[in-house]
Amino acid sequence: MSSQESTTSESPVTEPESAESTAESTPATAETTTVEVRATGHVRDALDAHQFDYAFEGSTLGEFLDQFFDEHGCEDLLLAETEAEETGPGWADYPGEPPGRWERNPEGERTRAFARVLINGRFNELYDGFATELDDGDRVALVYPFIFCC
Repeated sequence: MSSQESTTSESPVTEPESAESTAESTPATAETTTVEVRATGHVRDALDAHQFDYAFEGSTLGEFLDQFFDEHGCEDLLLAETEAEETGPGWADYPGEPPGRWERNPEGERTRAFARVLINGRFNELYDGFATELDDGDRVALVYPFIFCC
């Protein structure tokens, strides 16, 4: 009996894909956040609604506003591009420092005089401005009241 040598052809062994490589090859779906929008005054008139849910991709106030304005307009009612647009005539000079916490939004995130953006009833500048993280169910109020002078 003769011994035969067997030759085996080696086939490349493939490792199962790791979670990292799978994540890299599969595009990530964008996070969607749904908030309750409330509008008053001029914004309500422009939208023809005062309360509705709005879903957007992302999770920050800035992402919400960008997508909301692209879809519904109203940016010119709420956002100020110049310092003159963010202050109104008749503001009284306060002697010294006013009481409480006073913050100003950075350039590009300022609202018009009398217009405000609120998150759950608080002005956005009391959070992180347009970088404020929003959660599902948060209320975002877009406020530009009617002002009548006698």
